[in-house]
Amino acid sequence: MGSKRGLGDAAVIVRAMATYAIGDVQGSFEELQALLRAFGFDRAKDRLWFVGDLVNRGPASLATLRFVRDLGDRAVTVLGNHDLHLLALAQGAVEAREDDTLGDVIAAPDRDALLDWLRHRPMVHVVATHALVHAGLLPQWNVATAIALAGEVETELRGPRHKEFLAQLYGSRPDRWNDKLRGIDRLRVIVNAMTRLRFCTPEGVMEFHTKGETAEAPPGYLPWFEVPGRKSADHTLVCGHWSALGLRIAPNLLALDSGCVWGGKLSAVRLEDRRLYQIPCATGSAHAKSPAGRARPGPGR
Repeated sequence: MGSKRGLGDAAVIVRAMATYAIGDVQGSFEELQALLRAFGFDRAKDRLWFVGDLVNRGPASLATLRFVRDLGDRAVTVLGNHDLHLLALAQGAVEAREDDTLGDVIAAPDRDALLDWLRHRPMVHVVATHALVHAGLLPQWNVATAIALAGEVETELRGPRHKEFLAQLYGSRPDRWNDKLRGIDRLRVIVNAMTRLRFCTPEGVMEFHTKGETAEAPPGYLPWFEVPGRKSADHTLVCGHWSALGLRIAPNLLALDSGCVWGGKLSAVRLEDRRLYQIPCATGSAHAKSPAGRARPGPGR
């Protein structure tokens, strides 16, 4: 992690820069701060990668958003389904859900600045052989394709028609990719894959009803990362979203949603050496009514 340099009779330990990938925070601000202390986050040197879902169901979405935004270029967060739900809710495109905990953000005096910042976050972030995305990638997409498709969504979110885009975003159809798709159908498939994907067929047909562990896959469906011949397998996919899956560390996968808002843990992995850091999370801090409720990110999502 560091090197020693002789300096007279003394030795100085020089700490190298590190990148820490962090699972779904979802408004668990106190646990996030404890996790940063656990690995000794150095704001001057280190970088943080957030897998998305900074907000919702935890008690402190506003504090979490403000903190991550104020980290500037020391932090990267991709958009998750709960982050998109906040943007849609703030625009009046959807109604609040019973289990939303976004009122502090909606009522904040700096909400417009925060939401504008959130709206400009990427869908995918790639450095060398690591690719950061909230949920996953369809098996027929390589990472270069994913970057290009993510750019189409980012253009809409950052453009003058973002309100119309958010109003049409919800829904589970189409449930598969086709290069000939255009308009909102094309964008919806991209968003659903990158922010909602758990199970799909080898051909990339997505299934959104099953929320549980991998053994609960419907007939003909697989966890997206187990599809044979997946074209993004040449990168390590860093993701979250799937709390029932739990922490999963494999040669080309770092799945980091360990269910903090469900009384689980908040997890981080240092990308340089895959060292794991975890903080236990308080129970009862979210509206966790049942395991099936875990994966319902918003109306129709």
